Amino acid sequence: MRFEITAPLLGAAYCHCTRCRRRTGTAASVSGQTAPGSFHVVEGAEEIRRWAPPDGAEKAFCGRCGSALFSRVPGDPPRIGVRLGALDQDPGVRPTHRQYTAYAVSWEPIPDDGLPRFPEARPSDA
Repeated sequence: MRFEITAPLLGAAYCHCTRCRRRTGTAASVSGQTAPGSFHVVEGAEEIRRWAPPDGAEKAFCGRCGSALFSRVPGDPPRIGVRLGALDQDPGVRPTHRQYTAYAVSWEPIPDDGLPRFPEARPSDA
C-alpha cells in the first residue's frame, strides 16, 4: 500500500487519547494534517481496512501488515491525519502540541519538551 501527499503538511501533533494509544500500541500517536485534496492512495487501495467508531474519526490501517496509516474526519473536504511513522521521508513539520493528555498512560511520563498540553482536544483558538 502506498500513498502520496502532494502539498506540505499543515501541522503535526501528539495524541494521548485511549483510541490512539490502543490502535498504535504506543503511549502517544503522532500525526500530520494534510492540506485539502493533497492526500492520494496510489497503490494497494484494496489493502486498506477501516474502522469508523460512531463518535470519532475513521481510522485506516494496512490489511497486509497492520500498520496504522491515517485517520479521516468526513466533510467536504475531509480532514486527513497521516501517521508520521507511515512516511518514508522527513514530514517537513514537527509536532506543535500534545492533546488528550488527561488520558496519558502512567507508565511513560509525557516528556518535558515545552510543547503546549491540552487535557482534551486542542481548542480551535489555541
